[in-house]
Amino acid sequence: MKKLSLTLASFTVVFAAFFTVHANADQKIPVLSAQELVNHCKLPASPESRSYCIGYTTAIYDTYLATRHPQRAKSSICVKQPAPKRDEVIADYVQFITQTAPTLANDPAAGTFLSFLSMRFPCAKK
Repeated sequence: MKKLSLTLASFTVVFAAFFTVHANADQKIPVLSAQELVNHCKLPASPESRSYCIGYTTAIYDTYLATRHPQRAKSSICVKQPAPKRDEVIADYVQFITQTAPTLANDPAAGTFLSFLSMRFPCAKK
């Protein structure tokens, strides 16, 4: 009896997980656009928007640093020290999206921010 209960419980978990995964496979996950990020980063900003902007942009750059393998992928972003102030870089990104590349406004924010950083802080050619 105990084996049967355990087997039924296991089957139920697998069955539920299978249908949950397949039910959510068609679900579209919203991605923050460059324009939405710019809206959070524009000055003057509320304390909440400013915190969101700083947290999001910092997370993008930190993820780039943490996931890039230096032996397998060349760096595309090389920030020379002393680094510019964070507010200056964010203001430059806002200007980049609103004035230089407005066609990127609907693209994912993370990708446009990384592209901007690679243009703003290019690595020296070897």
